[in-house]
This record gives sequence, structure tokens and C-alpha cells, in this order.
Amino acid sequence: MYTSDEIKRKLWDGANDLRGSMDASKYKDYMLGLMFYKFLSDKTLETFRKVAGISDKEDLINQFKQSYEEYGEELLKMIQDVLGYYVLPEHLYQTWLDDIRSGDFELQKVIDSLNNFERTIAVTDEMDDFKGLFSSSIIDLNNSALGSDLNKRSKNVKDLILLFADFNMVDLQEGDILGDAYEYLIGQFASNAGKKAGEFYTPRQISEIMAQIVAKTTDVTTIYDPTVGSGSLLLTVRKHLSEQAQKDLHYYGQEYITETYNLTRMNLLLHGVRPEKMNIKNGNTLAQDWPEDPERPSEGVQFDAVVMNPPYSDKRWNDREEMPLKVSDPRFADFGVLPPSTKGDFAYLMHGLFHLGQNGTMAIVLPHGVLFRGAAEGEIRKRLIEKNYIDAIIGLPGQMFTNTGIPVCVLILKKNRKLGNPVLFIDSSNHFTKIGKQNVLQEKDIARIVDTYIEKTELEGYSHLATREEMIENDYNLNIPRYVESIDNEIPQDVDGHLYGGIPQSNINDLDMLNSTVGDILKQSLDPIRLGYVQLNQSISEVIEKVMKDERVVVKSEQVKSDMQTFIDKYMAIIRTIDKETNLVELKEAMLTEVKEILSHYDYVDEYLGYQVVAEIWKNSLMSDAELIAISGFYETGRLRDKNMVTKGTGDKKRQEQDGWIGAIIPNELIVKNLYAEEQTAIEDLKMRVSEIDSELSELVESAKVEDSDEYNVLYESIKKNDEDEPQDAFDAKKVKAELKETAKDSKEYDMLKKVDQLMNEKTKNNKKIKEDEKELTEAVYERIEQLTDEEIDDLTQQKWFGTIQHDMMKLVEAPIQKELATLEMLNTRYKDTLESIDKEIEAAEKSLKELMSQLVVK
Repeated sequence: MYTSDEIKRKLWDGANDLRGSMDASKYKDYMLGLMFYKFLSDKTLETFRKVAGISDKEDLINQFKQSYEEYGEELLKMIQDVLGYYVLPEHLYQTWLDDIRSGDFELQKVIDSLNNFERTIAVTDEMDDFKGLFSSSIIDLNNSALGSDLNKRSKNVKDLILLFADFNMVDLQEGDILGDAYEYLIGQFASNAGKKAGEFYTPRQISEIMAQIVAKTTDVTTIYDPTVGSGSLLLTVRKHLSEQAQKDLHYYGQEYITETYNLTRMNLLLHGVRPEKMNIKNGNTLAQDWPEDPERPSEGVQFDAVVMNPPYSDKRWNDREEMPLKVSDPRFADFGVLPPSTKGDFAYLMHGLFHLGQNGTMAIVLPHGVLFRGAAEGEIRKRLIEKNYIDAIIGLPGQMFTNTGIPVCVLILKKNRKLGNPVLFIDSSNHFTKIGKQNVLQEKDIARIVDTYIEKTELEGYSHLATREEMIENDYNLNIPRYVESIDNEIPQDVDGHLYGGIPQSNINDLDMLNSTVGDILKQSLDPIRLGYVQLNQSISEVIEKVMKDERVVVKSEQVKSDMQTFIDKYMAIIRTIDKETNLVELKEAMLTEVKEILSHYDYVDEYLGYQVVAEIWKNSLMSDAELIAISGFYETGRLRDKNMVTKGTGDKKRQEQDGWIGAIIPNELIVKNLYAEEQTAIEDLKMRVSEIDSELSELVESAKVEDSDEYNVLYESIKKNDEDEPQDAFDAKKVKAELKETAKDSKEYDMLKKVDQLMNEKTKNNKKIKEDEKELTEAVYERIEQLTDEEIDDLTQQKWFGTIQHDMMKLVEAPIQKELATLEMLNTRYKDTLESIDKEIEAAEKSLKELMSQLVVK
């Protein structure tokens, strides 16, 4: 039983182990291609089982072979009528596995199988979705990059085939686990492919922004991506639609690079998209308009949603000597000008806008240059504003793509905007987390952007609703800093405060939360020293203690604690009822929305920080745990244990071995902490005693190394020595015992040696006891997993998922007031020393120096 996270890790680890030095952008074609062929084989066998009315899955391959020998083409037609394709018994992925296990594997059989599938599909013109997926130009198994000779290539392909052997692709597709794993691999290959990643992948967090905006504001039945890449944008929009909308959705996309075009088709099919619902084309989007409506050639096919991440500043977008595009092209005619030949950004935007339905939404990722560059691009921008097409401009951080470090923006366009509606500018360029060399938007950053867009909120330093008049005043320049002014949080220095002392009253007035919550305490803590300036009449630590212990602050913290307990109780009850019908994405969204709503009632609290706390719970454990619960039930899963598989050895001897058991959803450590606390404490006490003994022995060793000391005279000979007879850092037990035998029992020397001997004996005894007790405790935990009571499972899972959430939310409520207290402390320190006090210190220092000089006597 695998969770989606386990599958992702297993496949990616396998990919890293197997690809060697092959370029990631190329290796992905082999790995993902064979993964998809396993899916086709599994679907063929599952469909045969159903059409043949076979209930038992055992020996399904042999039954398929026998039925094919008996019914031949009739059987194949039945399968093809259901799937639109079939895989012959001799070409099944499972047949390759049988050959590997029997030692009869030949690389040519794999090549023949892939070629046969291509030939099979070629005779059915209606199944274009499968054609060319395994063409030799894409998956060339004779490529020397796979190995310098036939034996090496054969071994590498065999290892790759075995990577997918244990996965039933049909079962995994049901919960969209297979599609998610495929998407994950595409993303991982992108992060390892450098500049080539831009050919096929849009970072997940950017896809999420675009998809959520489109899905939450538009009725989507048709969606189009003119530069479709791997299809991730289409599928991300789909994820945020209702189940019925997902079933009704029609997908359109075009991709110029053939290998990437194949990725799109496989990606959609693995996500369960029916072939009749997808229309993906291999071609150059700008060279020839597609899709076209023959009856309305000048209008273009219209879509509810258009999403795209086109090549940035494409220098060859119109580099066609025979038939370069002209301004008369229906896609550009409405603008009266072509984009510059060296920058194709607006060409892609105009193409997408041409295909956008009147009530649709378009989201496109572009470099910031489109917002302010002049000449033809300035004219296009002016026309977009005049026609009221731009709905929002969202600025994102740089370093978000693996293939470019430039910052990008997302433009949201609509054709049905009311005249006079402002354009929303969002500056999210400083809202990110750095992971390695990449800047990453967290869940809270995405949620803040989407909420700000949907609610059309103006937030100082973050968003602004710009009128047409503002944009005209800026000469149609849409550069975000012209509309969203960044906030300078630095408190200006006050010259009078530095000269004469005192905190400026204006700075105190700016402490909004302190003034509104505990204004009386703040006022009582300050004394005026002259007009406009005050000073603390008690230590800052006293002020902080009074504020944090004040009932008004405590009550607020306790209230959020109570709110979060209600939240925990509610969702623990829901989690206990999770089954295969539960939509986990919707459950996650409900929790995120509710925690944000709870925190929105607390002044000065950033509810998106709380949103991130819950998002991390889902990311770190709850999503994978919920997948298991959906399969087996809550309490049943709580009592499940899995083999703890560890990797041992390296190179050719690398292998997986079992090392005990682990709870499927309840960590062993949590069971120990809660149910075996006394046993664990006893072990920790023994370990602490061993540590104390080590310290005592180390001190004795160091003392024994000091010549002429008592310890040296008695213990030096008992210290371990290296080959050069240099003393080491431990005693030799045998030498200690030998010295004891030769030393008088009633002497100091004997007592010293005996102490060392007793300490070493005690350490040995304790270490043995620790080992025995740990083994006994480990075995007890292994047994206890399967015997946990319902009440214990309730308690342990709540601790795992929500153990710190109350504390985390209380910290969020207290954080704003603590921040202002820190500001007050800083202001107090800043203006504590005046010019006069500094002058007095200098004067005193000079006086002391003169007195010291006068006492000096020259001899």
C-alpha cells in the first residue's frame, strides 16, 4: 500500500539511480514513456478482465493469452471499442517482466513492442491522441546515451522497466495518484534540466495562481493553452473545478516541440482525461492559427479559459522568410500593429486574446518588459487599456524558474469588463521563501494573491486599483512600482531626540496595537520630559511583563486557543469518516478557509500565517495519511504497520532490507512518548548516567596525562597508547585490572584504580542494560501498533497533526503586540544617550586620563 508521496519518492530516487550522466531533459522521455506504456498494458489487462467477465485477477496474463489465441481480432476489437487501443499479449509490459525474471530479456523485444503499438494505432485514424508517443525519434532505445554497447543499454532499460513493476497503474489512476506522480516527475526533471526546463514546465506555484483565478471566477467548460508544454496548466485549472465540471471539461492545446507534445498527451491521459475530451496538436502556434472555425475564419474558436506560459521575448516568433505574419492577420488586426520582430511576448498574448470567449478569463505569464517597453509594444499596451481588456497585473519574484532568473508577471485579461472598472495591480515580488537557488511562493503567498484578486482589495504596499485616468497619466506605462508604492518600515531618526533625549511622542502614537489594547499601561509607563517627547519611567522588561500578563492580552490568547480547539474537534470528527468518496482537496480547502476566517476576527493578526500553518500540516503528513485512511478506514489504518525498509550497501551491492516495523500513520516515537513514557525515561536516565561516567573518566584521563600529578603516578600506565606509545583518550580495562592486582588494597593508589574500574564496569553494565531495554521497548512498540485502542488512536493522531496548532496560533495573536514592544525597546535604546550625556562621559574619561598621567613618575 503506497501513498502518493511514497510513490513519488520511490520513482524519483529510482530515476536518479538509473539515469547516470544522461541529461535530465532527455532521460525524462525514456522514463515517462515506459511509465506510460505500463499504464497502457495495465489498462489493456483490466479491460480484458471486465469484458471477459473474469472476477479473479490471478493469472490474468495467461488468461489473456489463451483468450487471444481463441478469439483473436474479435477480442482485440472489444478492448479497442472500450479503450480506443490495445496491447497484444506478447507485447505487454508484464511480458517484459516475465522475460527479465526468466533471464530471457532482450532489448529488441521492447523495441518491437513499442513499434507494434505505433503500427496498431496508425490503422485507427480517430485515435490521434496515442500516435507517435513511442516513435523511435523520441524513445530511441539504441541511443548510445543509454549505454555504450548493447549489453549496457539492455541492462539500463531492464532496470528502468523494473522500477514500475510493483505499481498497478489502473488502481493508482483512480485517486489521481498516478497523474500526480507523473506531474511530480515532470517537475523534478524540470528542476534538474536547467534552461531546457522552460520548454515543458511551469512552476507549480505560478500554475496555482493562474488556475485558481480562472477556476474561481469563470464557468469553464472549454480551456485552451496555445503553448501547452507538459499540460500542467490545463490540469491545474481542472483540479480546482467541481467534479461535474471536470467531467464536462474539453481540453485544447498546441505544442511545437514533439517530445513535449508527447508529454502533454500522456499527462492528460494518465490523469483520466478521456481521449474525446482532449484535442492536442503538434505545431507552431503563431505560424498558423489553431484551432480555426472554417465557417468563421476571421473570428477564431472561442474558449472559456485561455492559460499560457509562452517563451519569453521570443526572438524568432515571426522568423519565416516565405510567409511572415502581417498586421492583417485577424489575431493582430484589431491592434493595428505587430509586436517587434525580436520580442514575441505580445504576439502570444494577442493570439490568446483572439481565442478568448466574451465571458472568459485569460491568464498569461510574461516578463515585466511588456509593462513598460515602448514603440510597437507601447501601442499594443495602449490599445489593451483603451479596449478595457486588462483586469489585473500580478508581479512575482525573480528566480522562480529554473531556466531564467528574471522576475515575471501574470496578466489577467477579460473581454466583458464594465467600462470604468479599475485595473488591479498586485506586487508580490517580496513575498517568497528561498529554497536553494530558487524563490518559492508558499501556500499563504498564493492564497493572498488569489484572495486579493477575487475581492479586489487595496492593501498598502501590496495592491492598488488603478483607474484609466491614472494609466493615461503614466502614458500607458504599467510598470507596477508606478502604482504600488513599497512600504518603508524603517523608523526615521529624530535629531532632537538624539541631542536632548526622549522618545518622540509621534513614534509612540504609531504603536497602534499597544495603544488600542493596553493604552493605559503604555501611558502610565511614560513621562513627558518636554513638548513632544517622553521617556520610560520603569525598565522595559517591567513594561513587557505588565503588557503580556494583562488580562486583555491573556484573554485574547485564550480565546484563540479555544477557537482552535473547536477547529480541531470539528475536523478530527471529519477525518475519522474519510473514505474513497471523500474529496481530499475540498477538505483541505475547507480547513484552510476556516482557519483564515477564524484569525480574521483578531485585529492586527496576519491570517495568512495561520493559513500556512494548516497548509504545512497537510503537506507534511495529513494528505498522505488521509489517502491511507480513505482506503482502509480511520481506526483500521491507525492499527496498520508497515515494514521499515532501509537502504544498505552501495553501488552494485545497494539493496533494500527490512529493519523492523513502523506505524502506517502513527509514528513509533509518538507511541513511545505517550504509552511507554516510564520505560523511555528509565532508558534516558541510564544514558545520562553513562554520559556522566564518560565525563568522569575523561577528567581522570586528562589528569593522568599531567606529569607529577597523583593521577599521573597511578593511572598513566593504564591509559590506552597508540603504536608510537602516545596516550589516547581512554583507559585500557585490562591494564586497570592488572594494576589493581598488584596494588595494596588499603592504599590511595588502590582507591584511585578501583574508582576507574568501577566506573568502567558501571558503564559496561549500563550500556548492556540500555541495549536490552531499547530492544524490549522497540519490540513492545511493534506489537502495540496493532493493539492500539480507538481512544489511543484518537489521541495520537490528534497530537501528530494538531499537536502544536494551538500554540502556533496563540503566537500569531501575540506576535503583533510583541513586535511593537520590541519597537518600544529599540526606541528607548536609541534615544537613551543624549549629546550632553555623551559629552559628560568624554569629559570624565579625559579627567581620568589626566589624573593617571600625573601619577606617572619618570626614573
